[in-house]
Amino acid sequence: MKFSTPLLKGQFIRRYKRFFIDVLLDSGEEIVCHSPNTGSMRGLLVEGVDAWVTPHNDPKRKLQYTVEILGTSQGATVGVNTMRPNKIISEAITAGEIPELMDYANLKNEVKYGTEGKSRIDIFLSDDAKPDCYVEVKNVTLREDVDGVATAQFPDSVSTRGQKHLRELADVVADGKRGVMVFLCQRDDCTEFRPAAHIDPDYAAILAKVIKNGVEAFCYTCTVTPEGVTISKQIPINID
Repeated sequence: MKFSTPLLKGQFIRRYKRFFIDVLLDSGEEIVCHSPNTGSMRGLLVEGVDAWVTPHNDPKRKLQYTVEILGTSQGATVGVNTMRPNKIISEAITAGEIPELMDYANLKNEVKYGTEGKSRIDIFLSDDAKPDCYVEVKNVTLREDVDGVATAQFPDSVSTRGQKHLRELADVVADGKRGVMVFLCQRDDCTEFRPAAHIDPDYAAILAKVIKNGVEAFCYTCTVTPEGVTISKQIPINID
């Protein structure tokens, strides 16, 4: 996925009210940016780290900038815009870069499904020769080292919505279709994935249960640059 507009670089100052981030641009201008990521962004909100933002030219927008990437004190670049993962994974599937999701004739986004409400699946794959495939995509930004291993973890705060999505994927599998959870780690400095049981033990327990019952789960890391975000490699999922 390439950014359609050149990003502006600066330094992160602060985040507040969930949706607002202050950035000091390299030009010297201090701006207020929209944060599409309403999670905790645990481990990323360090004053002075690099930040890249998308500028907008829309008079109808309250905020004319969106935060796309944050740096870390260890030198990583992390994609924090939760509106990007569906496009990143959709493009990767179309390009044949995700072997587990190849050879489907049709790909659609935001298709209604589910038994617990009016949910929309991130990616719906169909083909006359195989069962329908429902793909849920989660943006992963949290890295914590576990026994010396650089570990990507999700969620970074309690996610009842995420728990609901897991149960709905399990229902899809029970109905004879494929239910797939893709954890998109928008950073490239992790070597395994684990559910963040210390943050949301219910999510971790449900994930383990649905995988045992046939839901497929994969984690891909990303190469994140100011020019764009592309998937890099698959890393193993560790379910304790």
